[in-house]
Amino acid sequence: MRSMRLTLCAGAVVAAACTPLAYAADDGVSVTPSSPAPGSDIQLRATGCTDQAGTAKSAAFVTDAQLTGQGGGVLLGETRVPTSLTPGTYAIKVSCDGDDGKVGGTVVVVPQGGSNAAVPASPVAPVQAGGGGTARFASVDAKATGPGTKQAVIGLVLASVAAVAVALRSARRGRDSRD
Repeated sequence: MRSMRLTLCAGAVVAAACTPLAYAADDGVSVTPSSPAPGSDIQLRATGCTDQAGTAKSAAFVTDAQLTGQGGGVLLGETRVPTSLTPGTYAIKVSCDGDDGKVGGTVVVVPQGGSNAAVPASPVAPVQAGGGGTARFASVDAKATGPGTKQAVIGLVLASVAAVAVALRSARRGRDSRD
């Protein structure tokens, strides 16, 4: 019987040690990635609100994050950490249910190249995406590229043929009307 109690207590200690601390320490607000670098996009998850909408505010955000309800008292949203932000710990306050700062938490911003260095927050070079085959045209200045010599010659030939056709038709109509 004594070994059974010892086993149960040891199991409870192991379970408590393995429980994620982000939820316990953040009083209802969790951030993904847990330690963003300046310039990173982050997702927020707030629990403890009964409304279907809320706002998360922090000095660590470029703009306030608009949160929307997912049912069960969970609000989700996203925002970005300013690129000029000094690394450190910043408070997060969520306003919901008509109460400013009803739910709170913290975000730890790490220096650039910190724990999330392997995954850039946004593209680091121009990305030619979308539009199928038109992506190349979106990156080319239309004023810098225009018709070449070949297109100009073809245009002049076509305009000349059209002018001759109009002149001949006019001459024929003029002759037919005199007769």
